[in-house]
Amino acid sequence: MTDIVILPGIGASGELHWQTRWEKSNPRCRRFQPSDWDRPDLKDWLDALDRAVGSASKPPLLVAHSLACLLVAHWQQVSTAPVAGAFLVAVPNPEAQAFPVEAASFANPPSSKFRFPSLIIASTNDPYGTIEYARERAGQWGSGIVEVGELGHINEASGLEDWPQGKAFLAAFSAGVAS
Repeated sequence: MTDIVILPGIGASGELHWQTRWEKSNPRCRRFQPSDWDRPDLKDWLDALDRAVGSASKPPLLVAHSLACLLVAHWQQVSTAPVAGAFLVAVPNPEAQAFPVEAASFANPPSSKFRFPSLIIASTNDPYGTIEYARERAGQWGSGIVEVGELGHINEASGLEDWPQGKAFLAAFSAGVAS
């Protein structure tokens, strides 16, 4: 069984967030640990992702939300560590007005094709990134894309609880990348 590395965005995905619920209910999941969740620094987050991937017994599956999606885009260009794939939920646009100033070091994510399979899950009314932006990134990164309708930023405020639909998407993606 593949390990799953949970990659929350800024603020670390609180207790009611689907990522936290998945982590608590699945022993294969473990959360990466940067030094600061609220004042993210790209280098620190890259190092934390390297540590998390390096501690997996075999190439893990990355499950990223929001800012961590941009982290994965940066990381895949500077690391050669193997991963099974990346499940990217709610990719934010760093040029959008709503993008947090404290996350400025994550701006200008690479636009090159990822070196591993990836799937973007996008909401049509995400305040941090339009559906058009998600489609553009999917094309650049060579990612599949699933448009889930109006789920906002696909976070606690979306009221998804365990987000069974997301679990089904992850299971299908994971089955497709299994070696």
